[in-house]
Amino acid sequence: MHPGTDAGLKAGPDAGPGREQPFVTRIRGRVRHVTLLRLARAAWPLAAGLAGAGGAAVPAAAFDLFGLFGSEEEPPAPSAAALPYTVKISGIDDNDVLRALQDTSTLYRLRQEAPPDGEGLVRRAEADQRRLSDVLSGYGYCQGTVTIRIDGVVLAGEPSVVPAARAAEASRARALVPVKIVVDPGPLYTLRSIAARDLRGNPFPEEILPERFTRVGADVPARSATVLAREAKIVDRFRALGHPFAKAAARDPVVDDAAHVMDVTYTIDPGPIAGLGEVAVRGTKDIDPAVVRSFIYAEPGDPYSPKAVSDIRRSVAKVEGLGSIRVREGETLDPSGNLPIFVDVTEREKNLIGVAARYSTVDGPGIRAYYANRNLFGGGETFRVDADIYYLGNDLYAKQRKAAGIDSNGLGGRLSATFVKPALWGTRNDFIANVFAGREAQQSYVSDAAGGTVALRHRFSDTFFAQVGLDGQAGRSQDALGKVDYRLIGVPVSVSYDSTDNLLDPTEGVRLTASATPYAGILGSDPSIFVAKAQGSTYYAFDDEARYILAGRIGFGSISGASLEDIPANIRFFAGGGGSVRGFPYRTLGPRGPFNLPIGGRSLLEASVEARIKVTDTIGVVPFIDAGTAFAGSVPDFDERIRYAVGLGLRYYTGIGPIRVDVAFPMDRIKGNRERPVALYISLGQSF
Repeated sequence: MHPGTDAGLKAGPDAGPGREQPFVTRIRGRVRHVTLLRLARAAWPLAAGLAGAGGAAVPAAAFDLFGLFGSEEEPPAPSAAALPYTVKISGIDDNDVLRALQDTSTLYRLRQEAPPDGEGLVRRAEADQRRLSDVLSGYGYCQGTVTIRIDGVVLAGEPSVVPAARAAEASRARALVPVKIVVDPGPLYTLRSIAARDLRGNPFPEEILPERFTRVGADVPARSATVLAREAKIVDRFRALGHPFAKAAARDPVVDDAAHVMDVTYTIDPGPIAGLGEVAVRGTKDIDPAVVRSFIYAEPGDPYSPKAVSDIRRSVAKVEGLGSIRVREGETLDPSGNLPIFVDVTEREKNLIGVAARYSTVDGPGIRAYYANRNLFGGGETFRVDADIYYLGNDLYAKQRKAAGIDSNGLGGRLSATFVKPALWGTRNDFIANVFAGREAQQSYVSDAAGGTVALRHRFSDTFFAQVGLDGQAGRSQDALGKVDYRLIGVPVSVSYDSTDNLLDPTEGVRLTASATPYAGILGSDPSIFVAKAQGSTYYAFDDEARYILAGRIGFGSISGASLEDIPANIRFFAGGGGSVRGFPYRTLGPRGPFNLPIGGRSLLEASVEARIKVTDTIGVVPFIDAGTAFAGSVPDFDERIRYAVGLGLRYYTGIGPIRVDVAFPMDRIKGNRERPVALYISLGQSF
């Protein structure tokens, strides 16, 4: 093999301590071997342990990664049948390197399993000398050395084997054999430059491989993990440009021992540009495969990219009856030069029952239960029944409601049923139906209503859909302005666009929703009103790791066609609460009526700005500012008082989503409005 070529080392499943190939470095015509240490520590101890034990079974304690099996137990007592020993690693202060040395060392991991004789102990030590030097090289200590002493005898090649074994045997049945691993790491090498060349040795144009992919910061350690990660990043760049089989054909790291630096050159084979091929759906049993296919928006010939493949998985995951979803790329191109895609799915249990309880110092206790069937007729249909009951209790406005004569005992609840038939006749059209009945008991009003909606939704893509339907409801609402008996029949039209990368924790993209519903008198509505709503949010990450994100949200609403007192209180707009203007009580911001009770408004404007800052991989802080209110008129009137709040949030990032804890402070509290100086919110997911 050419000194500058290393096609054997891979960062894939075939690599490991037993197969770890050295990559070759050279300087001034001299060739040196330095191992690129793979940092998949969880896989290393078992493989290395089996090699060191000659294939014998290794107990759990021998490769305890997390201290769960008592790895700090006392060593076995001296014995006539074996040679137990103590082992100490010295000379290294870097905890990461020390952990890697311990995970790789056969002597350390098998210290609870004594060898039968001195030669067995020496053979373990010999294996360690080779491996541990590679560990040091992998962490950037290219001149590091490892010395192993067995009861004072330095292990230095074959001539030292017999003396070392004899020294170990001298401790049989009387003492533990002292084994010392002395590490001299030497100077830490840094990366000086990174370059990428095509198969002919030419650099790639800037528009294909921007300089940021090869830029090296100051004092970056020349660790194998860094070299491999940068290689993967460059390869991923070519995959993103439509080259599904892009790979590193060679890796040529060169070290300069005098300057203690490393220069790395990658030879990249982009492979052919390809489009997406046919998508095959496999694994469905009770769900019609045509339903799954309707959620795949990629067409044969569309440009290939890892994101396009990821989008297929994300969109298919919206079929509620599916469990695991695996999207696999083909290994060869089809005759049209496209890459076949295979979607393997499993189905979940059809029936689902859930119960949840909650308690709020503002809203009181509540309980919610639901039943869902995720494949009612075999076409991926979902049918869900939700029941919710709560008790408002002695809240901030209880006395004022009583004084206003609002007939409410604080009990509220809602019973609803929803049916969704996706992919009508295999198309991207979904049928949606919902019915409900219930009492809404809020701090400033109570409403009894029943109604339903039928709608047709068309999915243009995974990010954009439009919906039109027929909505009807009737009921009675009561607030400080009096009672309103109403009947609303309308034609709601809505659109939704969502290009964000995560539902609960978006780091990039835009979310937009807008709806307009004319409840016209000619359809039988009383009052005749027009309701419009819109909300948008956007997210911008300042760095590639999305540790610093600026997020913004704005919401708008308007009701026209009737006076405020003729509009049912539950239809009017209110601001305030955890999803609106934090710091103020839920649905209390806006115009006030008799007894200083919130009566809502005919328009709404609210906005939020957050800076989401990750302090560690799991902890983040979020300073934020919210603003907004409801207005008496059908359009916002900026002469009216807009309310503000500031706050600071804490985020704990989990695999499901971030746990949110926000503390908000109203900036302009109004005396008599029962607004507290601080509010606490705890929930799962970002605020918007």
